[in-house]
Amino acid sequence: MAKDSSFDVVSQVDIQEVDNAYGQATKEIAQRYDLKDSGATISLDKANKTLTINAPSDFVAKQVIDIISSKLVKRGIDLGAVSWGKVEAASGGTVKQTATIVDGIDKETASKINKDIKATKLKVKVTIEGDKLRVSGPKLDTLQEVIAFLKEQDYGQPLQFNNYR
Repeated sequence: MAKDSSFDVVSQVDIQEVDNAYGQATKEIAQRYDLKDSGATISLDKANKTLTINAPSDFVAKQVIDIISSKLVKRGIDLGAVSWGKVEAASGGTVKQTATIVDGIDKETASKINKDIKATKLKVKVTIEGDKLRVSGPKLDTLQEVIAFLKEQDYGQPLQFNNYR
């Protein structure tokens, strides 16, 4: 009997690339004439994987989000991996907005992906292993169909497919 082939479904973000994009965005905010003395700041917490923007107004906060978003895209980070929170009023009439970087597939999303794959009636086996899913099956064509199916779906975060063997 032939051995099953498999691949992993993961959602990973290279935090070093996020740090590089943060550095570029900070430099641009300090140099751009319309933001230079506005008091807009951006901070990165690598441990908690969060970006925080402080700005004097909602309009300036949106400009800073556009800057960091463009730097993330240039660095190959999918914007689906950045989940922006609501704009909060901060002290002195300023606004604050926090974004979390989604890294790994949570249990709720993993079970939804598992359910969707089973609904396709393809002959594959899905196992949830922590923050990733392993999909295995006897035919490579079937696995490629699963990958194509998952690429069409939207789970609120980018999915990568690796360890394809």
